[in-house]
Amino acid sequence: MKILVTGGAGFIGSHTVDALLLKGHEVRILDSFEKPVHLKGRPSYIPKEVEVIEGDVRDKAAWEEALVGIDAVYHFAAYQDYLPDFSKFFHVNSVGTSLLYEVAVERKLPLQKVVVASSQAVYGEGRHNCPACKTAYYPDIRSSDVMDRAQWNHRCPTCKGPLEFSQTDESRINPQNQYALSKYTQELIAINFGRRYNIPTAAMRYSIVQGPRQSFYNAYSGACRIFCLRYFFDRSPAIYEDGNQVRDFVNIKDVVAANIAVLESDKADYEVFNVGGGHAYTVFEFDATVRKVFGKEAMAPRIPGEYRFGDTRHILSDVSKLKALGWKPESTPEDSVREYMEWLKSQVDIEDVLDYAEQKMKDMDVVRKADLKGDTL
Repeated sequence: MKILVTGGAGFIGSHTVDALLLKGHEVRILDSFEKPVHLKGRPSYIPKEVEVIEGDVRDKAAWEEALVGIDAVYHFAAYQDYLPDFSKFFHVNSVGTSLLYEVAVERKLPLQKVVVASSQAVYGEGRHNCPACKTAYYPDIRSSDVMDRAQWNHRCPTCKGPLEFSQTDESRINPQNQYALSKYTQELIAINFGRRYNIPTAAMRYSIVQGPRQSFYNAYSGACRIFCLRYFFDRSPAIYEDGNQVRDFVNIKDVVAANIAVLESDKADYEVFNVGGGHAYTVFEFDATVRKVFGKEAMAPRIPGEYRFGDTRHILSDVSKLKALGWKPESTPEDSVREYMEWLKSQVDIEDVLDYAEQKMKDMDVVRKADLKGDTL
């Protein structure tokens, strides 16, 4: 097959390109090489046999050029980072996806499969249970008033006791921020236009993807990047809230295997899939993993009593639907950190951008100070 990968120079895209080439496919990349993700231009790891088109997915002409002769599309080009430039999320993620289907329909392109990158973020806070009331809830984002008083955990609206997180399957979404809203609209566009115009489509709700080639320069995203860079420079990372928030980490190799699985399975057509690691880790546990891999056990993270407005408290994806296609996660967060560390060591002229990133988030009121005298239940 001849396959187009948008965002093919990026983290998930580039690894998927490598896998497609190994399977004998012909690959074309459409990428804007936009800063800050590609701060130093085109990365050297793009294979020479790949055709590269520099263009923006918001540009219809770029799609018209990139889709010529294509059999399948991986649409990974996206805008993220959770910063409050709201409109750009929808211009890139939603409008860009609409243009893919617009051009395909106008030109009657015989696309055999489209795979769209979505995100676990569409669940917001995900499923929680009240152990006292025996009731399931899907709570909304925690308010600034609650967070300012360091009330980190969700509470039952009936008995006011703390809720416990649970695995979240694909059946119910609750997007709570600009990134999540744009990714969910992207899903709706892709699945509905795909079904209406007979373009087999699958959407992948990735958890926190980790591994080499993850950009150093995002202000917000990338726990592996943030913690690894901090310890790489012998500097303690900041842990927001109390460090007990739960995250779902998945290795890039497992993500690529999932991407290939849905390309090759008709059972994936017009479906959405969680792509996660299948195990819950607290931020404290992840920090301990990074310190162990880097040999920095004597160091300790900073807990400054700050929070990132819009952060999820706990989230863990149920990946049983994807497992039914024969896929399963094989790697651990320790594998991911070790692979990222080895990649870091191979880089040159790495800038310590973390202070800049943290200050930028504070300046834009993303990172805020909590009153630790409050009730931290």
